[in-house]
Amino acid sequence: MEKKEVKPYGISNKSKKEEVADMFNNISAKYDFLNHFLSLGIDKLWRKKAVKMLKTIQPNRILDIATGTGDFAIESLSLKPEEVVGLDISEGMLEKGREKMVKRKVDHIISMRLGDSEEIPYEDNYFDALTVGFGVRNFQNLEKGLTEMLRVVRPGGMLIILEFSKPKKFPVKQYFQFHSRYIIPFFGKTISKDASAYTYLPESVAAFPEGKDFEDILVQLGYKNVHSTLVSGGIATIYAGTK
Repeated sequence: MEKKEVKPYGISNKSKKEEVADMFNNISAKYDFLNHFLSLGIDKLWRKKAVKMLKTIQPNRILDIATGTGDFAIESLSLKPEEVVGLDISEGMLEKGREKMVKRKVDHIISMRLGDSEEIPYEDNYFDALTVGFGVRNFQNLEKGLTEMLRVVRPGGMLIILEFSKPKKFPVKQYFQFHSRYIIPFFGKTISKDASAYTYLPESVAAFPEGKDFEDILVQLGYKNVHSTLVSGGIATIYAGTK
């Protein structure tokens, strides 16, 4: 039986891609605050851990897909790259990100660009490394997006994917279920004024093929040395692979 596509608003004549762009445009003004507030700030630790995995290849050019306001891109500066590109389909999020880069005086290294993960506007093998944080579950066509990501990374380059998962063990499992079912939708709706955006989050996490299932997809698409690391008791997973 084919899985029902999970979309933020469920509008019949709009694609998932269009709805995701609309959603992030709608919540962009409050996104950073809500993100750190609802994750109790531990999302910063996850990104730090993920970026550390790239140290072995010392990347000069890094692409951050579904960059949002650029938190992953900023974290990757610890690797001393020459160029970082943040790509996203939401102009609202990118605008907030550009303000951040100027404020931090890193806009000469990090450029924020409007673009689609399924049609990345760069040539083959251009980047040394690629990161994506909490974005692959929003792809309209997961396999197409993952294939494009692999295309733009050089042979031997590394791809890091940070994504929410479903904790399996007590008490993290019970806490996460409560947090995602009640806390996230309540505060998300109250602060961002967009109820659908924050009910979509747990729904999209539930529908995502995590763990071994996701690793198998990566291997089938040609990713090498695929492995994953659970963080915070399985609330999120860092997947890594090379080209």
